[in-house]
Amino acid sequence: MSKTLDTFLNENLEVLRDQGLYNEIDAVEGANGPIIQVNGKQLINLSSNNYLGLATNEELKQIAKDAIDKYGVGAGAVRTINGTMDLHVKLEEKLAEFKGTEAAISYQSGFNCNMAAISAVMDKNDAILSDQLNHASIIDGCRLSKAKIIAYNHSDMEDLRAKAKEATESGLYNKVMVITDGVFSMDGDIAKLPEIVEIAKEFDLITYVDDAHGSGVTGKGKGTVKHFGLEKEIDFQIGTLSKAIGVVGGYVAGKKNLIDWLKVRSRPFLFSTAVTPGDVAAITRAIQMIIDSTELHDQLWENGDYLKAGLKKLGFNIGASETPITPCIIGDEKLTQTFSKRLVEEGVYAKAIVFPTVPKGTGRVRNMPTAAHTKEMLDDALAIYEKVGRELGVIQ
Repeated sequence: MSKTLDTFLNENLEVLRDQGLYNEIDAVEGANGPIIQVNGKQLINLSSNNYLGLATNEELKQIAKDAIDKYGVGAGAVRTINGTMDLHVKLEEKLAEFKGTEAAISYQSGFNCNMAAISAVMDKNDAILSDQLNHASIIDGCRLSKAKIIAYNHSDMEDLRAKAKEATESGLYNKVMVITDGVFSMDGDIAKLPEIVEIAKEFDLITYVDDAHGSGVTGKGKGTVKHFGLEKEIDFQIGTLSKAIGVVGGYVAGKKNLIDWLKVRSRPFLFSTAVTPGDVAAITRAIQMIIDSTELHDQLWENGDYLKAGLKKLGFNIGASETPITPCIIGDEKLTQTFSKRLVEEGVYAKAIVFPTVPKGTGRVRNMPTAAHTKEMLDDALAIYEKVGRELGVIQ
């Protein structure tokens, strides 16, 4: 290794460790369900984004196996050559039905969606109004587009309106887009989409909502845009297929001409092999399950409300979450790391979330109950939270 690189890495890794900003990565020994095994120990799992428990659903597992038997383990090519199978076409039709749009396009990940869609439409002659707490993939997609990035204060509609007015009236930009998460993954709050749409109409802004943490969770499972009844008002609906859907991949849903454009101009679609057949088959069935029934959605919210009430009663700072996402905000990064490690030692797997995922000084343990948790599991977790919280002085 280059001496320069070796010095750079060692010095900076040591800084991260000293500041409590270095996260150890654990290997899960088996399925990612409500109970997981790590280093041979059974733990109550509160760190998964498997919101509806579909990642381990027996029906979906069998559907994936059947698709592999028929189609093979891989698509064999990019979508524009001969990697588009009838499975992909059916999936995209189902996604459009799910999101209430004319069409949809699927990608290999939610991260790829934001890299693909933003840069396919926006360029150096444009501007993007981006919520200050938007996901890293949105930020990277904006940077890739080379558009002027104008951050507005988190969910501050007065600030958004002022910056939209300034950007559009400046005459400097051909197009102006406003981008927001539907549900903000670290705090669990919901974007103010009705107000955003009003501002977008006033200033002719392109509207873009990344609903990675809303699809399957809000709007009776249909997502945050559906929650507000704004399917006809949002130009880009972005989602992931790896959280509530339980598999892997992402999608963009919108008008047919938008999807047609992305099929010929979005680089991850053009230059990366299609999502595998087994995954596509399982995803399509998972979406149909969410369309057909709210049972898993309702159980998720019941469990989320139960855990949230329990943690709040114990005295933890859970922020202002409006969804089952339940942060325990500790603040100090080193204390947050210690808190997380002690939870694991006592039987709860809940990872520390620190900078750069969240701002410095706002370290937290992010709890994510799922539809698959039982009340007994959650009660056991709350008892452990109380023990560790009092031990470390996080609660009194």
